[in-house]
Amino acid sequence: MENTIIDIAKQTIELEAYSIKEMVNFINKDFEKVVSLIYSSKGRLVISGIGKSAIVAQKIVASLNSTGTPSIFLHAADAIHGDIGMVQQDDIVMVISKSGDSPEIKVLVPLIKNFNNSLIAMCGNMQSYLSKNADITINTTVSEEACPINLAPTSSTTAQIVMGDALVVCLMHKRGFTSGDFAKFHPGGTLGKKLYLQVKDLCINNEKPFVYIESSLKDVILEITQKRLGATVVLSNDDTLSGIITDGDLRRMLEKDLYSAGVKARDIMTTNPKSINSNELAVNALDIMRKKNITQLIVIQNNLYLGIIHLHDLIREGII
Repeated sequence: MENTIIDIAKQTIELEAYSIKEMVNFINKDFEKVVSLIYSSKGRLVISGIGKSAIVAQKIVASLNSTGTPSIFLHAADAIHGDIGMVQQDDIVMVISKSGDSPEIKVLVPLIKNFNNSLIAMCGNMQSYLSKNADITINTTVSEEACPINLAPTSSTTAQIVMGDALVVCLMHKRGFTSGDFAKFHPGGTLGKKLYLQVKDLCINNEKPFVYIESSLKDVILEITQKRLGATVVLSNDDTLSGIITDGDLRRMLEKDLYSAGVKARDIMTTNPKSINSNELAVNALDIMRKKNITQLIVIQNNLYLGIIHLHDLIREGII
């Protein structure tokens, strides 16, 4: 009986998983030398390949650039038709290939050697032209491809990607790459925003509702209504923070029939309200809101009331 689609898919994943696991055996002194060579380089890492390996090369370049290792992609076919000129004196070149014997690779390797650039091979054939002529080789040999005819690059390209990721992570460790560094290279995405966007960047766009402790109930209602944040801060006469009144507080007051013309802000406010320093990350504000089950936080700067950050601000910025 023919294998089902589910069986074939599972077998594909299992074969590729086995190939990845085998890569552990190729993490050796040569791999360590590659990491040290790239880390100490004064130039860039130029990564080249042909076919599917070229696509893998582009992925590794993208990962390296985003984690602090300057890299560029050089297509092997274009390299032998003039693009080799992008390789500078201090650059290191890494060529990725399964066979290591592609015609374009055989033309490219002598050009790199003539320029006296260090040559790293990431290769699935240790007896190939590329491997024998490289200064250092990272072995990515796989026992078989996951495709049914053992030809289409599947396990081999997965192995290349995994080895590339291992390089990236090792270089991150060598450079002491931090979340702050990550934010510098990813300022536009959600991940970046979580790492650099501060509370003060958001609350400054909001209204700044406040009343004083002796303000009337009418003033409280008007301030909450006009500023449209569902709450107002209550300040002491010296402008220090005393409390907060939310629209929920108003509803609970009416439910308990506590309304009277003499009610003041101090009579219905919640004392010791939750606040956050203006220099804190916005994602930390979200964490506090979730833990306390609230929708807004008072923002303070040097112990003075600066404004309010609302859950809607975080949603709008994609933090949630």
